[in-house]
Amino acid sequence: MRISVIGCGYLGAVHASAMAELGHDVVGIDVDERKITDLRSGRAPFFEPGLHDILTSATASGRLRFSTDIAEAADAEIHFIAVGTPQSADTYAADLRFVDAAFEGLLPHLADGALIVGKSTVPVGTAERLAARLAEAAPHAHLAWNPEFLREGFAVQDTIAPDRLVYGVADDRAAAQLDQVYRAAIEAGTPRIVTDYATAELVKVAANAFLATKISFINAMAEIAEATGADVTQLADAIGHDARIGRRFLNAGVGFGGGCLPKDIRAFSARAEELGRGESVAFLKEVDAINLRRRRRVVDLAVESFGGSVVGKRVAVLGVTFKPDSDDVRDSPALDVAVHFKGLGADVIATDPEGIANARARHPQLAYTEDTDEALRGADLVVLVTEWREYRNLDPVEVGRLVANRFVIDGRNVLDPAAWRAAGWEYRGLGRP
Repeated sequence: MRISVIGCGYLGAVHASAMAELGHDVVGIDVDERKITDLRSGRAPFFEPGLHDILTSATASGRLRFSTDIAEAADAEIHFIAVGTPQSADTYAADLRFVDAAFEGLLPHLADGALIVGKSTVPVGTAERLAARLAEAAPHAHLAWNPEFLREGFAVQDTIAPDRLVYGVADDRAAAQLDQVYRAAIEAGTPRIVTDYATAELVKVAANAFLATKISFINAMAEIAEATGADVTQLADAIGHDARIGRRFLNAGVGFGGGCLPKDIRAFSARAEELGRGESVAFLKEVDAINLRRRRRVVDLAVESFGGSVVGKRVAVLGVTFKPDSDDVRDSPALDVAVHFKGLGADVIATDPEGIANARARHPQLAYTEDTDEALRGADLVVLVTEWREYRNLDPVEVGRLVANRFVIDGRNVLDPAAWRAAGWEYRGLGRP
């Protein structure tokens, strides 16, 4: 099919490349000229495993091209809107300016029977509002909402072989067109849910709210474990064997971050308030509060262990991205921890395999190095806050030869406490005795 993708950020660049990889003829549109220049050259504007390969393959084949001119989308049958919906500057609500601008920009370029498909995460009611506008300005076209469920680090896989497809549609025609887009996934047996606009919009925010709640629940249990001497990791193992609960997302630590979960649960709360149902999701405010408390707990552990002050202490921060296999530092707990240490007078040096450039752009006051050994050398404290494989696999004996003081805080509970203690380290985890 002939497809346009409006917005070539994280979601849009992956979606456009994956659609072309599946055999569609795709044009990606973005107002950022530098981003478009990079994409035309086969350079992804961010790190995502597997993206470079499908981006270069699709551009070389001629199935994928990029432009800053939305008029070049005019011959597309389907237009995906994949722009960002950041948190508003002065409220918790989602900022829909980019969605609205993309939608209005498409209106003069819609062919008969064209389908606009929303991929962006939006407050419930957005699709209904846009559908009314479309009926007024371009009645020859129609609208669907098709939320994305991408995991950073697995986004290419999740786009090409999704675990489910959700269509929010007003008629069977839109569903049939989407079936053509996702034919390979449907033929592979991917579950497909066809529903209304409001349900499709709620699916995405409800999923993120549930995942955030599960993470904050186990972090709340970590707080109780710290007060009682229990081990939250063993607790998670035990309750995770219950099939109704499951073990995934029950990893206590420094909490969640990134460009989705934090802003999405806040936007959900804001929208519920607008609907007069704020009490229905009031618990999400505590979910958010627990999450933010765990970042501070990492710093407090260090302050307590150093007798009340970290001034002048050399702190090696392992990781600045919000999760491994990504260069995304948006609302990153790891970067937040590093900044907190710096603010308390510590001599902070942070390292990360992929995220240093983005971290430096946001917090140039920190010192950075791409060399893990350099970060560790002479450290009074090692803080693991992003669970990159290379940090999980560190040898405590070898690391012990580099540092000035064998003290480690495991902000992700991924190290083996017995092995590190046997190598002479003071080991502190979150919610672990």
